[in-house]
Amino acid sequence: MTSSNYASSAPVSIRRDTRAWQFQVWLSFGAAVFLCATGLAWLPGQDLDRAFMVMGYLFCLSAVFVLAKFVRDTESGSNDTPMWKPVVWGGFAMAMGLTGWGLARMEINVTYKAFLGVSWLYLVTTAFTLAKSLRDRFEADRVQG
Repeated sequence: MTSSNYASSAPVSIRRDTRAWQFQVWLSFGAAVFLCATGLAWLPGQDLDRAFMVMGYLFCLSAVFVLAKFVRDTESGSNDTPMWKPVVWGGFAMAMGLTGWGLARMEINVTYKAFLGVSWLYLVTTAFTLAKSLRDRFEADRVQG
C-alpha cells in the first residue's frame, strides 16, 4: 500500500471547538458590538458624523467577514477570478482606512476617540475570530456528514 493510499483510507480526525471557547467567542463579539453601539449612540457632535461612523463600522464588519472567507478559501485551493483578490483586500483596506480617517478628523474629546478606536479594533478582531469559529464548525459538520 502506498502512502497516498494509506492517507486516503486513514480516519479523519475532527477537532471541534469546546463549548467554553464558542461561548467566549460569542461573548467577546457581543461585548464588542455592545461597546461600539454604546459609543456611537452617545457620540457627541453632528448627526452626519454619527452616521458616517456607523457606516464605517458596518463596512469594516462586512469587510472582515469577506476577507476571512477569502483567506480561508484561498488556503483550501479555491480559485476565484483574478480581480477578486484586489477587490477583497482593497475593500478591507478602504473600510479600515476611511473609518480610521473619519475617527481621527472628528472634533471630539481625545478620551472619547480612544474609546471609539479601541472598541472598533475590538470589533474587528472578534469578528475575525467569530468568522474562523463559524467556518471551523461548518467544515467539521460537513466532514461528519
